[in-house]
Amino acid sequence: MTSYVCLKYFFMEVLTLMNFLGFGKSANDTENENTESQNAENQSTENTSEGGTLQLREEQLDVNKSKVQTGEVILSKDVVEEQKSIDVPVTHEEVVIERRSFDNKQSDSSITSGETIHIPVSEERVNVDKHTVLTGEVSANKQEVEETKHIEETVKKEEAHIDSTGDTKVTTT
Repeated sequence: MTSYVCLKYFFMEVLTLMNFLGFGKSANDTENENTESQNAENQSTENTSEGGTLQLREEQLDVNKSKVQTGEVILSKDVVEEQKSIDVPVTHEEVVIERRSFDNKQSDSSITSGETIHIPVSEERVNVDKHTVLTGEVSANKQEVEETKHIEETVKKEEAHIDSTGDTKVTTT
């Protein structure tokens, strides 16, 4: 905003200087302006034997605001992999073979081959499945924040200057 005001006054000064130096004007235009300028001076400095009027002018600041994009916020999500480890207690079966001795005790059965016993052995195996859970959310909203910007700019103004000669008494009100 400050640069806009500065540029505005800069171009106004450049145009004023160009007009003063006579750029882009014909000789006839310059002559007409000189006549108009003299007429305006005569009107603003009207002198009579009773008194005179001098018009005073000043510049005032014109401030405008405009919205410009100063940046952008992008909210996105990425998938991040991490290694998880967990200890799971599992069981398994073991077969324990015990031998006992009978000190030659007599048996009623005869010796045969082919007698076998089958003992199924099992264990727990860990199966890992995954499921998705919602852990949170991130939202983004815009809000307007008002602040005050301190702007300084140089302005011109005309001031009356009083000179007197001789034994003149001047009273200002």
